[in-house]
Amino acid sequence: MTEPAPRSRRKRMTGKERREQLLDIGRTLFAERGLGGTSVEEIAAAAGVSKPVVYEHFGGKEGLYAVVVDREFEKLLALVTESLNSAVHYRAKLEKAALALLEYIEEHPDGFRILVRDSHGGTGTGSYASLLSEIAGEVEHLMAQELDRHDYDDKFAPMYAQMLVGMVALTGQWWLDVRKPKREEVAAHVVNLAWNGLSGLEPRPSLDPRRRRKELERQGKRAEKAAARAEKAEEKAAARAARDQRKGRRDDEPAHLFDEFDTEVPTL
Repeated sequence: MTEPAPRSRRKRMTGKERREQLLDIGRTLFAERGLGGTSVEEIAAAAGVSKPVVYEHFGGKEGLYAVVVDREFEKLLALVTESLNSAVHYRAKLEKAALALLEYIEEHPDGFRILVRDSHGGTGTGSYASLLSEIAGEVEHLMAQELDRHDYDDKFAPMYAQMLVGMVALTGQWWLDVRKPKREEVAAHVVNLAWNGLSGLEPRPSLDPRRRRKELERQGKRAEKAAARAEKAEEKAAARAARDQRKGRRDDEPAHLFDEFDTEVPTL
């Protein structure tokens, strides 16, 4: 086992490098234990520095936590906002936004765990609730345009924006721990429900428009076959009913014939 280099031989970190190191360590510890469960002593020990170094850079663990939260807040907000603005079609915007959130969760799980703790009150705007509110503000504008395009009342755009963002956000929190199925499949199912509603769910949703078109074609062919089978079944049922009706008439004929001769015989 290699002995650690003497302090005098170690490369001395610049102030910026030390700050980044403390932020990385703080992010990991806060994600595992939260703000209340993490001490300055633990942060300093993990960084190999004394407690005054932490105080020098951040004024304490609350200051470090605030910077970590604000960074993750801005990172995720930028990803989702960019995805909303990078597509033209509304469905594509929703797909990209859902995928951006899931990508962030997969690549920055510690940051997301910190955000969903709904941040300490001293961190200002960097809470998960305020993050979702910011994203909903971006979505609200898109929803207003979509509702107006369909001649619906766009005054409900804020409500629909909250619904959409809430659905994606809660799904992300659930997926943070389960991680199944893959993020692309999760995003496809989220958009399937948001875009089509329960009454029009696609059996095999996909983020690939070509695959969706092929699946719609297959659905159309299956629907045609089902309609043809139903039509044949109706024809058979009608034919069977007609046969039964004719048979019923034939069964009744002998009784009618005897009725004609069923007269009273005169008494001699």
